[in-house]
Amino acid sequence: MSTTQSDRLRGLLEPLVADKGLDLEEIEMSRAGRRRMLRIVVDSDEGVELDLCAELSREISDKLDETDAMGEDEYVLEVSSPGADRPLSEHRHYVRALGRLVKFQLTAPGDKGAGELVARILDVDDEGLDVEIPGVKGRKATTRRIAFADIARARVEIEFNRKDKKEEEA
Repeated sequence: MSTTQSDRLRGLLEPLVADKGLDLEEIEMSRAGRRRMLRIVVDSDEGVELDLCAELSREISDKLDETDAMGEDEYVLEVSSPGADRPLSEHRHYVRALGRLVKFQLTAPGDKGAGELVARILDVDDEGLDVEIPGVKGRKATTRRIAFADIARARVEIEFNRKDKKEEEA
């Protein structure tokens, strides 16, 4: 999708998404045979429920139909929340991942300290993160500070035995 079309769609759809208390994370256009696929990814601090995605999908569809943003060709619209394995790239993504185990690919000047690290996010501020590196083979967990500038990539690790926040509060 061209940058111009992406910018035009973002300008058109962002107010609709914001009215629902959501963040517009991604707009992706792809081809599926003769049809085009428009994928809109939204998120919030509380997550996104299926009913809200359906409601937003109807509103976006109506908005796109009343404008010429998609042209005359047929398209399929998909509105969803990001998957559990989506990359963390914005400050708000790290805030939403508080308490989660994350795999970091680190870069550092001169490659000192560069490499892969799996750690749990303890705190997030404007400059970076405080993380806890799990202990291995009887060792205690350690904490570390990571500056945002030192993170090349980050992705939440799926934990099947992780307690839900609601379970922890009970």
